[in-house]
Order: sequence, then structure tokens, then C-alpha cells
Amino acid sequence: MDFSLSEEQKLIIDTTKKFVESELFPHEELVEKTGNLPMDLIKEIQAKAIKTGIYAANIPQEFGGGGLDTLTWLLYEKELGKANYALHWTCVARPSNILCAGTKDQKEKYLKPCIEGKKWDCLAMTEPNAGSDLRGMTASARETTSGDWVLNGTKHFISHADIADFTIAFMASGTEETNKGPKKLITAFFVDKGTPGFNIREGYDNVSHRGYTNSILEFSDVKVPKESILGEVHKGFEVANKWLGATRLQVGATCLGRAERAFNHAIEWAATRQQFGQPIGKFQGTSFKLSDMAMELKAAQLLILEAGWKYDQGIATDLDMAMAKLKASEMLAMVSDEAIQIHGGMGLMTELPLERIWRDARLERIWEGTSEIQRHIISRSLLLSLIHISEPTRLRRISYAVFCL
Repeated sequence: MDFSLSEEQKLIIDTTKKFVESELFPHEELVEKTGNLPMDLIKEIQAKAIKTGIYAANIPQEFGGGGLDTLTWLLYEKELGKANYALHWTCVARPSNILCAGTKDQKEKYLKPCIEGKKWDCLAMTEPNAGSDLRGMTASARETTSGDWVLNGTKHFISHADIADFTIAFMASGTEETNKGPKKLITAFFVDKGTPGFNIREGYDNVSHRGYTNSILEFSDVKVPKESILGEVHKGFEVANKWLGATRLQVGATCLGRAERAFNHAIEWAATRQQFGQPIGKFQGTSFKLSDMAMELKAAQLLILEAGWKYDQGIATDLDMAMAKLKASEMLAMVSDEAIQIHGGMGLMTELPLERIWRDARLERIWEGTSEIQRHIISRSLLLSLIHISEPTRLRRISYAVFCL
């Protein structure tokens, strides 16, 4: 694999970096102190992002987006990730790629205005009693005799649903028998804000990502036409797996950006902060921390870039994605914590972004699949890979796999 950057990639990274530093960093203090991102500010930054050409960069060109390949998109996400999450996610929006799975009419109604900055979408999967176990969802969809559908249930932790113009709601729409017993079938539906019976309530206060809101969505006999189905009936997981596969890498890439920002603060502080007549970077207690931070950051970046490269080649596996997301999110926790330790008491003061990065890091090990889920995927992949090999080799690899776990 050749990770040398093309001139176009360098331009995209440089353009995004300058935009983040000039248009997002200046507003971080406001969002952090108030927990609010004013709509007039969103619109102002959004217009600049569209003019700069970095808005909706994840959407393929054939649909009107920026059309970045996965590897370039992750490098772009890394730069955006250095800023407050609400600022870069809302103001430099990335419409969900799953919108590309819609019909021609659905793309015109939902995807196009999102790319143009006229609408926002949100995904509704998680429920109060069904987090990582999506098959355990109880929110349901029932087909009527006319062919339309009636939705009932509750979703929570739904990101930026308060400003979204519509949601893509995943509902249990039936069951099928498997050798492990009944399994729920899932269907995805477009539901417009204002549809009778569809209510959005304020969510929970969150220690991470101030200004980036979550909401509770309630569906009470919400009637939607059959044309609102995204993909096919009972095929909600299939459409999600096809179009949302790289979201774990997006999380990992933004972790890289924040970790790099924290690391750079630590390097500068270690080189300039004087104690006992010399820079604290000369003390092993500090210099060894910097060495470990640099090594972990490099390892996480290589995993993210490799997974992104594989994704573009069509050879990325669940193992690749899980390893990359797990390593990047746990690396961020370590780097942000050590950066604060190097700064001492100053690291916890709001004059620096470190305490914010440290707080925000906690969420990354939970959403888009907890660290435990990622480890389950990794270990399952290691063991399943042994099924089709010879017995002696299988035993050797099992011993190795168990040792690694």
C-alpha cells in the first residue's frame, strides 16, 4: 500500500485544515460555555463551507456531493475532528450516505436538499432497551390493508434530531425463523417532521460533545405511505450495512484529529514549560509519555488508513473496521489523558481545549459500537477464519488466537 498523498489530497487536507482553524476554532468557546449552537451561526458557517467546496464531501459526485474516495474522506474527517463536534458535524454537514440508497423521487426529496444545505437528516435506530442489540428493538411497523404502514415505538440518543427535517427510522416489521429461533426483520422508513403522531422530545444532558444534541423520538400510530420505505421491506439491515459501513472509520478518523491536537499541545508545553531549571520534556517522566503517545497515535492512524484503503478496494472486512475504530477511540482516551497529565493543573482549565477533548473522548468508546462489541467482532473473526483450514494448522492458530485475546 502506498500512503503517499496526491496533490489533490494535499489540497483537500490543507483547505479543510485552514477552514477548521479560521471558521470553527473561534466559536468553540461559545459552544462549550453555552452548550448551544445558534442557528444563525450554523447558517453562516454552512454557507462558507458550501462556498469553499467542503460541504457534503462524502456523497458521490453522481448525486451532487464532493465524491471523495474513502481514504481521502478519512483524512478530511481527521482535520474536521480537531474542532468541537457540534461545529464540524452540523456546519460542515455530511448527509448520511444511506440517502443514496433511495429511489429517484426519494433522492430528489431528501438527498438533494441535504447536499444543498437546505435540510438535515437523522438516523433513528437506538432504543431505551435495545442499544447494541438492534435485533432487540421493539419499535414496530405494521402494514395496513391499503399497503401503507403504521409506526409505533420510541427511539432515543438520536443525534441532532432537533434540527433534522426528517428521520430514517428503523422498525421491526416482522419475524423469520432461524436455527437459533425467531429473528426480527427490520425495515427503514422516511418520516418527515410534522407527521401526525411523530414527536421529538429533548434528550439527555451529555458530558461529551457540547452543543451536539440528542433527542427522544416517539411514534404513536404514525401513518406513512409505502413510498416512504428506504430500500426494501424487511431489508433495513442490508441497506444499512451497504451504506453505513464506513461510519466506524469516520469516528476513528475524528479521534485521530483530536488526539493529534492534544498531542501537539503536549509537545509544545513539554518544550517550553520550565521546572527545576529546564524544560519538563527533558525529564523521563514526561518524555516517555510523549514517546508512548506518538507511538499509539501512529498505530491508530495506520489502522484507519489501511481500513480506508481496503474499503476503496472492496476488500475491507468487519475485522479491519473494528480494529481501526477500537484502536483509535482507545488511543484518544490515552493521549488526551496523558496530555492533561503533562500540563498538570493547567490541563484541566478551560483556557485550553484539553479538558474538552478528554471529556469528548469518553463517548467514542460507546457509540458506533462499544469497545466490547468491537472486541467481539475481532475475536469472532479470528476464530471463524479457522473453519476451512487443516486440523493441525487450526489448532496452532486457535492457540495463537486465544493467546492474543
